[in-house]
Amino acid sequence: MTLTLYLHPLASFCHKVLIALYENGTAFDAEIVDFGNPESAAALLDKWPVGKIPILGDRAAGRTIPETSIIIEYLQAHYPGPVRLLPDDPGAQMQVRLWDRFYDLYVSVPMQKIVTDRIRPADAHDPHGVMEARTMLDQAYKMIDAHMQEKRWATGDDFTMADCAALPGLFFASIVHPFTGEQQALSSYLERLLQRPSVKRVLSEAQPYFSMFPYREAMPARYLEAM
Repeated sequence: MTLTLYLHPLASFCHKVLIALYENGTAFDAEIVDFGNPESAAALLDKWPVGKIPILGDRAAGRTIPETSIIIEYLQAHYPGPVRLLPDDPGAQMQVRLWDRFYDLYVSVPMQKIVTDRIRPADAHDPHGVMEARTMLDQAYKMIDAHMQEKRWATGDDFTMADCAALPGLFFASIVHPFTGEQQALSSYLERLLQRPSVKRVLSEAQPYFSMFPYREAMPARYLEAM
């Protein structure tokens, strides 16, 4: 196998890349990174000293590709499939990149702040930071709900890289900071994402690890069943 994705099955940013791979049926090996195992962690740091996952290894090209959006664009350029996750039109590309960054920075990042604070030692909690993260999610939810009033996918009729970014952020954020009852366009968008075969596969593979999620008690029962 030419491609290897270094990941953890519960990590939301890894889900983003997995969705892209499954959308196009791209062949790859998955290697789980165990940060509790010094050898596994050291092997990752040797490839990408920042120490963040996922990263993609391309043995045929002798390359290591970090960062989710860069990985997805690399896959389209070098291992294209039937689903073009980044359109050719420059204007449409800009919108996909905009909403891809939006979901990463304003949904996934504050969601992760809330999650990681839950597992910190009692004397290391950051209530002010968590409050800021919840405020950011409130604003992001409002913007997404307004944006999705007449759209099927993140930037229009076609499923793109922005939707790959949207699913993991919204999936976990909706658990730790639920949508309001009035945000029907946002809720409907997440439901459409959850019905996507690539998404069902990613979440099904993540299910054995849901017990590690610190907000597991807040997960809807249907999330804990077979996707």
